Amino acid sequence: MLYTIEEIMKSGTYLSDGAWGTEFAKKDIRRGIPNELLNEIEPDLVRAVAESYVAVGSDIILTNTFGANRILLSVHGYGDKVRELNRRGVEISRDAAAGKALVFASLGPTGKMIVMGDITRDEAEEVFREQAVAMAEAGADAIVVETMGDLEEYTAAIRASRSTGLPVVGCMSFDSGKALDRTMYGISVEQMAKAAEDEGIEMVGANCGVGIENYVRIAENLIRSTRLPIWIKPNAGLPEIEGGKTVYRMTPNEFSGHVRELVDLNVRVIGGCCGSTPEHIRAARAVV
Repeated sequence: MLYTIEEIMKSGTYLSDGAWGTEFAKKDIRRGIPNELLNEIEPDLVRAVAESYVAVGSDIILTNTFGANRILLSVHGYGDKVRELNRRGVEISRDAAAGKALVFASLGPTGKMIVMGDITRDEAEEVFREQAVAMAEAGADAIVVETMGDLEEYTAAIRASRSTGLPVVGCMSFDSGKALDRTMYGISVEQMAKAAEDEGIEMVGANCGVGIENYVRIAENLIRSTRLPIWIKPNAGLPEIEGGKTVYRMTPNEFSGHVRELVDLNVRVIGGCCGSTPEHIRAARAVV
């Protein structure tokens, strides 16, 4: 059934979608182009991925807009397509959802480091605002700031997203430190949670990282650190290299076992990131 934003923010546990990038990697598509360009040149392929998650019961699906910011698109010569690719990404997911799921627009890092002076905080916020406004114009139900490692970039993305008036989910990726509970820039779960609360967003969480088994502990840390609803979208185990390709060996049943742990922790939204497939989400649906 289709839930409202208000219901999801208030109580219960809901199911998001799985990976997009690793699903695209399975297809016979042109290499050397950003995935977000597929919104324009291969919209049926993008729609098929989105529809595959709706078909297995996702309450929320994301959009193929993760790297659709001016900085990353400019690397490939598509910096003038920010508005178009973000709008198309949201529209494709809305079409695929067909009134059966909410659409949360994906907004990822710029690839530039504020802490190293590659870009200023104000410049980053403006880049994110351009992207977020296009998402909002296309009818996204909310924006998911995800896979962030730098706290300055995280809060810049949140402020840009909040300027649209849409609900915002703020996620960082934890895969560093002795306990694998820090981002690549050394940011802790507690630091992220405080920043999320200070910025006034609706939901806080973690995505990507080193696997769902580690993210059960991350969820426990979040529960101790904040009263905000929690979003967890982890990888399907640890990646391995086989024949020059990245593979994820965690089975849907193994994945759903950890999903059960997250449900027991009252995590609000659970999904999958790299390596997770529609079959992983189907198995999770039986638990959520």
